[in-house]
Amino acid sequence: MASKIYILGGHQTDFSANWKRQDRDVLDVFSDCLNQGLEQTKLDYSDLDCGHVGNFAGELFNHQGIMGGYFGMVDPRLSGLPTARHEAACASGSIALLAATAELEANRYGLACIIGIEQMRNVPGAEAAAYLGSATWAGHECQGIKFPWPHMFGKLGDEYDKRFGLKQEHLAGIAKINFANAKRNPNAQTRKWQFTDDSFVENDETNPVIDGRIRKQDCGQVTDGASVIFLAHEDRARDYAKSRGLSFDDMPYIEGWGHRSAPLELERKMAESAQSDFVFPHVNGTITDAYRRAGLENVSAIDTIETHDCFTTTEYMAIDHFGITAPGESWKAIEEGRIAMDGDIPINPSGGLIGCGHPVGATGVRMLLDAYKQVSGTAGDYQVAGAKRAQTLNIGGSGTTSVSFIVGKSA
Repeated sequence: MASKIYILGGHQTDFSANWKRQDRDVLDVFSDCLNQGLEQTKLDYSDLDCGHVGNFAGELFNHQGIMGGYFGMVDPRLSGLPTARHEAACASGSIALLAATAELEANRYGLACIIGIEQMRNVPGAEAAAYLGSATWAGHECQGIKFPWPHMFGKLGDEYDKRFGLKQEHLAGIAKINFANAKRNPNAQTRKWQFTDDSFVENDETNPVIDGRIRKQDCGQVTDGASVIFLAHEDRARDYAKSRGLSFDDMPYIEGWGHRSAPLELERKMAESAQSDFVFPHVNGTITDAYRRAGLENVSAIDTIETHDCFTTTEYMAIDHFGITAPGESWKAIEEGRIAMDGDIPINPSGGLIGCGHPVGATGVRMLLDAYKQVSGTAGDYQVAGAKRAQTLNIGGSGTTSVSFIVGKSA
């Protein structure tokens, strides 16, 4: 990393909330999330030098674009703040974060506010599925498919099955862990949901098929949610710590990052990776780029991971792409309990997209905020004991865009 970008903290909304039922619109939540984040970090409007918004489909779900203009709607004191909105499907929040870090590294600004936000529960399920399907290759993929993303990520599982073999029980193991972790998280969408052992088996009544090999409990959630985080370059972070009586050496910062993109079409990605050890070599490259920039050799230096699990097949892919197992052997980490809360590399202590929820544009920001919480020891009941370094992996589309951050601290 050319310069250290420090994380000052932030805020996440309750992902179980349904904004339409609460008679709240996107600006209401945007404003509330920003103000609560400022209160928790003891920052003021005047401290903000720029603002970035991660949002995927505001034009579809809310008929609203240019959400960077929401900052000036929150308070007149934010009128004139330079802002931008960023879109990369489910990786929109992470792309907003990358844009903010680049500005801070260039010393254009000293302190950035990044908000990820998405409302998705204000339309019928079939309509929401069609809107979300706009991140496929429109007019070419998923024609006549009711639920595009279970279909696409079912194909990812099919590719694993073809190359290495894949058992449903291992996908169910991922779902069980993430739903169990979510019960510890006071902001998780599914924290109060109840399950039995029959909820995770191949039973068409208790765990019905959605598309192909993807069943109900394999799916991430349709969620309304927002998350805000504040980043600062080193000089501003030092001033922030000093003025608030905090230890600068204990402040988490971004050690490394990775960002790669692949062709939009899933079949083209599969064809490109036919001779590779990895199903998505560009995702593996994103992860290893983050290791390289952080000066780390491999995943053994990471204490916990927040990864994209829009479906269990996505997390299954991530396990071997992180290097936790050899390619095609993700099942070993599941069977051995390595990715559970008491394992050596806990994955998604927050509950992930399956357990915590997946407001598309907010997910990348929420992941980085949870990485910050783990490293700062403020994750509460879902704290991984002794966590000093955390990594994220956020994916947009059918693996089209991938972004990874590594968060650590000096002390």
